[in-house]
Amino acid sequence: KPRKGINMITPLKMSSETAVAELTRLYESYGYTKYKMSKFEVYDLYAENKSFLKCENIITFSDLSGRLLALKPDVTLSIVKSVKDEAAVPYKLYYNENIYRVNRGSKDYSEITQVGLEYIGDVDLYSTFEVISLAVKGLNMISGRNILDISHLGFINGLLDETGISAAQRERVYTLLSERNTHELKSYCIECGVDAFLISIITALSEIYGEFKKTLAAVRALSINNTMHNALDELEDLYGLLKKLKLNKSINLDFSIVNDVTYYNGIIFQGFIEGIPGVILSGGRYDNLLKKLGKNTGAIGFAVYTDTLNSYFVPESPYDIDCVLIYNENDDVYAVSEAAHRLLAQGKGVLVQKKVQKDIKAARYYKMADGKAVEINGLP
Repeated sequence: KPRKGINMITPLKMSSETAVAELTRLYESYGYTKYKMSKFEVYDLYAENKSFLKCENIITFSDLSGRLLALKPDVTLSIVKSVKDEAAVPYKLYYNENIYRVNRGSKDYSEITQVGLEYIGDVDLYSTFEVISLAVKGLNMISGRNILDISHLGFINGLLDETGISAAQRERVYTLLSERNTHELKSYCIECGVDAFLISIITALSEIYGEFKKTLAAVRALSINNTMHNALDELEDLYGLLKKLKLNKSINLDFSIVNDVTYYNGIIFQGFIEGIPGVILSGGRYDNLLKKLGKNTGAIGFAVYTDTLNSYFVPESPYDIDCVLIYNENDDVYAVSEAAHRLLAQGKGVLVQKKVQKDIKAARYYKMADGKAVEINGLP
């Protein structure tokens, strides 16, 4: 879906390595501690929660005892499995992990880098605000041109509760909402026997997208019960806090964001940055996942897909390194070392080599002459 204000051509100025370093520093400054996990996990954990993973194929193997293990396709599930039920204080964790999945539409394996954080415990307005503010700040670090689309499953479910449709029918409605397929959505609701008034609200909701403050009034007009009212109140309170910290400039309401309600509840969100045509950040509140795994507490978090950044990264400097220093077998090794040290002392990066690499692009080139580095015009 196109995002208003997002230019899909502008290249990025931050690599994935830089983004990882900046994001982890940000999370640590808010008291989140690093969670480190194994590359693999018992397969059953993932097999029982495939819809949460949104992937069918999981890379598996057997260990020496015959247990079926899986290369981890997700981090959140492993974190949730490891936390204690009803901890005295919330878990505030961040991670920088690789996950392994089979590409959709192919049989190729992918190693995907994710950086994210999880808040597991009593989720209130402040903790929700903190997590989403960190999502916004992270997007701002990567690019000043970004958008965070936000939704609330409570609002959508409050509306669908009025229809009386089955769980299977709801799943189809969620899919059509996510696709913004207004025509088919209307036809399907008619087929399900939904009241005409409710159909008008559902189809109107599928067409609503835009800047939070302007769009909220239109969404308020569609609210018809307390569940829906409360969801909008939470969104409005959250937006008010973001506004006070000047973090609201690129917040949009988008009710086409619909995650699996078996796991998610409450606020959900997706982040986009200029130069990348897909989702770069995804998160939300997932109390239902905790309940499914026998944990009596709440949770909210998000992941940033940092591996995507390098495909769109264009460094500001056209050079691979500042200087190349070329020597030969007759040059004094100490003199070569001293020449390199003098260039390094000027704050320059130096590649010292005997065999010339023509694929390395440097701002300046030097060769050894009479025991000193002498600048030359390009590679010899």
